[in-house]
Amino acid sequence: MSADPSAGQAAVLAKGCVSVKLFAVAKQCVGRSEIALDLPLPASVADFREALAAQYPELAHLASIMMIAVDTEYATDTSLIQPGAQVALIPPVSGG
Repeated sequence: MSADPSAGQAAVLAKGCVSVKLFAVAKQCVGRSEIALDLPLPASVADFREALAAQYPELAHLASIMMIAVDTEYATDTSLIQPGAQVALIPPVSGG
């Protein structure tokens, strides 16, 4: 009996690594402008926020208040992040 080659591929495709661009205070907290986040894809932005706080504790205090952009569009917590998506964290800004 031969092994089904697609069985291993499904597991690989289900787990994803998302490249995330950081700006302003988020960039300062981590010390770099881009991070990699592991999570099953597709994932909701809400799931992304949870994974972000768990994998990058230094960003946990910002996870719930940052805007998330997916493929250059602001996303809601119910928006889906697909494999290959471009994700950016936009922290709150203040000014006068």
